[in-house]
Amino acid sequence: MQGKTNFVNPAQMLGMDATYEEAKVVVFGAPFDGTTSNKAGTKFAANAMRLESEGLETYSPLLDLDLEDAKVCDVGDVELSYGLAERVVDELEAAVSQILADKKIPLMIGGEHLVTYPAVKAVAARHSDIHLIHLDAHTDLREEFGGSKLSHATVLKRIWDILGDGRIFQFGIRSGTKAEFDFARVQQHTYMEPLRINTVGSVLESLAGKKVYVTIDLDVLDPSIMSGTGTPEAGGITYRELEDFFLLLRDADVEIVGADVVELAPGHDPSGVSTATACKVLREMALILAK
Repeated sequence: MQGKTNFVNPAQMLGMDATYEEAKVVVFGAPFDGTTSNKAGTKFAANAMRLESEGLETYSPLLDLDLEDAKVCDVGDVELSYGLAERVVDELEAAVSQILADKKIPLMIGGEHLVTYPAVKAVAARHSDIHLIHLDAHTDLREEFGGSKLSHATVLKRIWDILGDGRIFQFGIRSGTKAEFDFARVQQHTYMEPLRINTVGSVLESLAGKKVYVTIDLDVLDPSIMSGTGTPEAGGITYRELEDFFLLLRDADVEIVGADVVELAPGHDPSGVSTATACKVLREMALILAK
């Protein structure tokens, strides 16, 4: 690689084998779950997905795109320090900044949702007017959680501190405090569609010509589909609804400058179905970014 970030790569995601130099999209893992508030295990997601991806085809019938025709590189996991979330945030910001400096699009595999904060921070430093598309079961808008401002429960509030009003669009949200919902819906600091993702198309139309970062917390899916996550929440969207989102994103007149897929906790679904689903989500996102 052209920078100095250390990556550990015990395996590689199927079809994401372009060299770093030729790649347009760089996939990497962020194995951190130090602030999870329910069930831990998201730090194992990327490696579990790499192994599970052997059962996945490189071709997406939904998108009519193939990883064999795309320039996608899986560089492995960022080598993160143990201990303070502050240190991990700095390390991830540096890794994403390096990928951006090399004129590539970062696609991160979490890890818990806090890892989105340093990624967006790095992207916002390079692109001054980015907008965030956020799919999730949870608001993640708390000012602090467990006495800390850095948590997977505060990640969207930390991102709002950077982006401000009118640039965060939340979908599928069905859990959070009343204060968080008021912050979004009554005070209108973010755009929020609770429970559903029906307005994604109109929002993407309104963002035509804009730069966009996309974060997908896999618990936006109903736990009957995605049980392998640390904080499952009943009432989620179906995978077919998520496919509609992918089609809208593929055809939208926006520039996606970064993305992530977070909160898979593979150990909580011994069947492997959740991990296989996460692999498919990652494949679709990689193809959309690379097209």
